[in-house]
Amino acid sequence: MGGGWGLGGTAPGSGHGGVTLVEGSSFCVSDSDGTIRSGSPHGVFYMDTRVVSAWRLTVDGRDLDHLATFTRQPHHATFLAKARPRSLGLDSTLLVQRDRYVGAGMREDVVVTNLGAEAVAVRVDLYVGADFADLFAVKEGRTRSESAPEVHAGDGVLELELASVDPRRGLRVRAAEAAADPGRLTFRQVVPARGEWRTSVEALPMIDGAETASDYPVGRPLSAASPSLRLEEWTAHAPELSDVDDELHETWSRTQRDLGSLRIFDPSHPECPAVAAGAPWFMALFGRDSLLTAYMALPVDQDLALGTLHTLGRYQGSRLNARTEEQPGRILHEMRFGVEAALALGGGDTVYYGTADATPLFVLLLGEVWRWGIPDSELEQLLPHADRALDWVTTCGDADGDGLVEYERLTDRGLRNQGWKDSWDGINFADGRIAEPPIALCEVQAYVYAALVDRAAIARHRGDLELADTLTRRAGDLKATFNERFWLPDKGWFAVGLDRDKTPVDALTSNIGHCLWTGIVDEDKAPRVAEALVSEEMFSGWGVRTLSTAMAAYNPLSYHNGSVWPHDNAIVAAGLMRYGFVSEAQMVAQAILDAAECFDGRLPELFTGIERGQFPRPVPYPTSCSPQAWAAAAPLLLLRTLLRFDPDLPRGEVRVAPVLPRTLPRLRISRLPLAGARLTVAADGHRVSIHGLPAGIRVVGPTDATR
Repeated sequence: MGGGWGLGGTAPGSGHGGVTLVEGSSFCVSDSDGTIRSGSPHGVFYMDTRVVSAWRLTVDGRDLDHLATFTRQPHHATFLAKARPRSLGLDSTLLVQRDRYVGAGMREDVVVTNLGAEAVAVRVDLYVGADFADLFAVKEGRTRSESAPEVHAGDGVLELELASVDPRRGLRVRAAEAAADPGRLTFRQVVPARGEWRTSVEALPMIDGAETASDYPVGRPLSAASPSLRLEEWTAHAPELSDVDDELHETWSRTQRDLGSLRIFDPSHPECPAVAAGAPWFMALFGRDSLLTAYMALPVDQDLALGTLHTLGRYQGSRLNARTEEQPGRILHEMRFGVEAALALGGGDTVYYGTADATPLFVLLLGEVWRWGIPDSELEQLLPHADRALDWVTTCGDADGDGLVEYERLTDRGLRNQGWKDSWDGINFADGRIAEPPIALCEVQAYVYAALVDRAAIARHRGDLELADTLTRRAGDLKATFNERFWLPDKGWFAVGLDRDKTPVDALTSNIGHCLWTGIVDEDKAPRVAEALVSEEMFSGWGVRTLSTAMAAYNPLSYHNGSVWPHDNAIVAAGLMRYGFVSEAQMVAQAILDAAECFDGRLPELFTGIERGQFPRPVPYPTSCSPQAWAAAAPLLLLRTLLRFDPDLPRGEVRVAPVLPRTLPRLRISRLPLAGARLTVAADGHRVSIHGLPAGIRVVGPTDATR
């Protein structure tokens, strides 16, 4: 991805009493007053390295009294405080405003306003520290370093550099009129009565002694900065939701702003926006997360799907490398650039490929965006990558040749579990035993099935009937094998996977909802699957849990064994709707939209699986990412599911048959992009109208549907 990637949108807070700002390879986590506290997970991060580990402003040697924080844009926050009075019983007359902009490093504009009738002499100190710790070390609380950075100070410039790593990491902090000492910049000024004093401080990373270019150079208008321009363009073209209550409107608005904030741009391919997984710890390209997010975000922007596909295609595996688990045709798991990337990602390069699901999901997304009407030229470029992905499915993905895709890490540093529940204990039996690899996950087979069906449809449309028939037969064989080997007739659900002995892993999990989503489930089994998913053991009232309360490993406070994930629920709801379980799909959708309201419109990565009746709000998961890409996109898939809105432009139609719940009697979406057109979709109960369709496209739906 590289240090030049940029981000656009809005990411106002961390959700844990602090503030997270994001922009490209940089992000900043601080207290709500703007302080970056040494010894905490705070910091400014650039290319997965913490380049600022301490940042504290004082006036006359004392901390400030925080008044308010305002988040303006994803990369910009304003911190407002007052200086403490010099004598007891006096009111403060000094107002301190700090505007922070995060990009390739950070810029902070400081304004001290004197509200009194007498000039005030002040000393402003800015304490700065940099430990150059790797992102993973900070996240895991192990940031002790054997070597301290070298510090140089003078002429308004403070430099810190760690020479013990390759490449050398450094930070240059500078401001006019500042006296620089090791660890501190000092300003001594007289602020006139009813007047102000201001300065700008730049903190820019250095790589091998070379300073990175600032996104916000002092002396140039901030409105002309590339992050601001990208946000303005994104907002101007965003679809609008109306005829709904204020809470759902806020969720829709937050969704769009957060998706905008998580877009990443490669300067060598600026036409291909991709999506990062989430802030603060996953501001990187992730195969699975990016693909599913792009799928869910199709009603907002199909270019995000195309950009994600092209970007992942450029990094598609081409060789065998056990350290990074690269294999020919395999789609990557994640990219990192920190000094510990080799250790954290399995050794070697900055790209790690240890995922079983991203490769079929690549083909699945291509099939879906094709139905949304992408140009033939885009399809031509992406099909070779899709075919290489399907080759991986039958070769490295199916090492034992049994027709199923399994995973097993290739070194002791790779991920033990390589599906979306990738924590070490994420795949377990009903009695709590951990499943041993190689493991064939149920949802991975479902994704492969969908990939085969979609690629067959593309082949048939292009006149390659032989390939279409071959892929259709493979899909049929996989479906039959899946329904025979994964089905647990005595329990009424599918196994979450098969372990190394091909024994069904019999825990009841939300993964089976993904199987409904792709259509791999036989019709006669679907009713029992739907019943299991919305049972009291699975449905918390705020959504479907990842693991049933009846399972031995259940823990509502865990990451994957009883928590509720919004993106997971959006897929479950879509699967229920696909098989005609309308009331069940409505129930799941409403629960997640209710939860979004409790989180002020911003769904977190996950929250706990504690029963809804116990507390008035969903109980947060303490280290949940926010904003997080597929959580942000979940409401889009939920609303699409309730509209039953399915474009199929190669067949010349858009299928729509709304089933809005009583709590959502009507809605209207305007400026919805589709194949170069902008639609207006208005639904009222089961009635719908669509305006602005591309020429030659017909509406297929209820008899009262209109164009």
